[in-house]
Formats: sequence, C-alpha cells, structure tokens
Amino acid sequence: MDDHKLKVFCIVAETKSFSRASEIIRLTQPAVSLQIQALEEMYGTKLFNRSGCVITLTPSGELLYKYAKEINSLYEAAEKEIGGITGLVKGVITVGASSTIGNYVLPYVVSDFKRKFPKVGVHIHVGNTKTVIEFLNAGSVDVGLVEGDVNKQKLLLEKLIPDEMVLIMSPYHHLAKKTHVSIMELSKEPLIFREEGSGTREAIEKYLSKHGITQQNLKISLIMGSTESIKSAVEEGLGVSIMSRWAARKECRYGSLKSVVFKEDKFVRDFSLVCKKSKEPSHTVEQFMGFLRRYPFNKLLNTS
Repeated sequence: MDDHKLKVFCIVAETKSFSRASEIIRLTQPAVSLQIQALEEMYGTKLFNRSGCVITLTPSGELLYKYAKEINSLYEAAEKEIGGITGLVKGVITVGASSTIGNYVLPYVVSDFKRKFPKVGVHIHVGNTKTVIEFLNAGSVDVGLVEGDVNKQKLLLEKLIPDEMVLIMSPYHHLAKKTHVSIMELSKEPLIFREEGSGTREAIEKYLSKHGITQQNLKISLIMGSTESIKSAVEEGLGVSIMSRWAARKECRYGSLKSVVFKEDKFVRDFSLVCKKSKEPSHTVEQFMGFLRRYPFNKLLNTS
C-alpha cells in the first residue's frame, strides 16, 4: 500500500476539507481528490460523506483512519529504530516556521545543519504561528518553530531563544543618536505598524498596553503587510517601527537602519520549538531538534 495516500487521507480527515488539505500538503485539490478516489476504489467503498462544503468520515472511513494512524506511526517508529542502530542520519525533515524565525533565523541554522548532515533534506514552510500549529496538528510538518503565545493543549512547547523587539529608524532620524528611547516618545513619532492579525502587531500592542499606551496615543502613519515593506518605508524616513532585532540585523549592520532599545524595560518574546505530544519524532527529526537546542544563536546574532 502507498503510505503517501494514507497520509493524504489522514490530513483530509483531520482538516475536514479537501481545499485546506491541498494547501497543507502543497498538492492541487484535484490531486488530493485523486488520492482519496484511489483509496476508495481499492476498498470498494466511500470513505467520506460529502454534503456541500462539509465532509465527514463514513463508518469505513473512521475504521481506515484508525488503522492509517497506526500504520504511519509504525513507519516512523521503524525509521527511528533503524536510524538508532545504523547511526545514519538521512531522509527529509519538514519544518513549519512563523515568519520572523523562518525568514531571518532558520536559513542560517539549516545551512549549518546541512553541512553536518548532508544526506538530510529540509523542507521549510513559512507562515504565521496559527498556520504552523495547523500544519503540526494535521501532521504535515514534523516540527514547528514559532514566536509568541501558543495553546499547548496537544503540543509540547519548549522555549528556544529570546527574541528582543527594538525600535528601528533611519540613521538620519533625530532619535538615531540615542541608545535608549522612552516608550512615551513614540506618541510624537509617525509609527509604521503591521496589519491587524499579525502576531508581531499583537505583541507590540500588548507591550504598549502594559505601559498605558493605546492606539489613540499613537500617530500611526502607515499600516503594511510585511516586515520587508516596513523596513523599506523606515529607510525612506516615513516613520519609525518596532520589530524583531533578528529582522533588522542586516540593515543595522550595513547602516541603512538604526535600532535602539526601550528605557522602561526590555521588550522580549520567545522563539519556541513545538511538536505534537502524540507523535514520536524520527531519528532524523531528533537530531535536528538536538541541533537547534545546541545552536549558538547569540553568536550568530552578534556576528551577522
């Protein structure tokens, strides 16, 4: 039996949506449907009830789902035990990463990991924290790297590194000569924000609220949908912004941006390593997680 079909089947069963499953697996929706159709033909029975946009498992589908989960777990257990015997680290790891760590941290870590374990392929899916958790719960990624708060009900969450948020500005800005800026000074400056629903924006609003500052106290000049667009706007002198030190480190290194910290207290959130409680990691995934735990992130941040 093709275990890939079973993996597709399980993701459709868990998401209750062919379209959502196709996004997670990164196959077209017709391709997902063909995988399910092949299983239904193999067993000679319908596995899903389809009623408009809602799909549910049939009794046969419920039974197959139970065994498919066990089969997938056995594949993973076999791979882990054989890897432990041979010591060989190979295969493919699929990582879900939220935007800051996925775009500005993980590429350097994966590059070093690949130098040590050249036979391992690493696939990275970058999205917001909510999407990464959905990927984990659907079983389409082996491990997640996220920023901010996470509901830990079905997940194992391990703080990996702190992520300091800083105020960034053009090097010609009048605040650029300072090393510390009071939060109260933000009310006088045009501020560039991320869009509603952004995890970074939620973290900023929470921090400002702790110090008694609301949106009504701020002069929000621009709202933008990406970190890169915000950096470009700040470089052009259109305002100041708050973002992860990781995201701005290259521009600060080359002098196109300046970053300062806040006087009141450090604005720090965490990058966390997250995986499913119910899923035993493979030998290769364990090696990757161990590599992450030992990685000298501070050295990378200070020297790059």
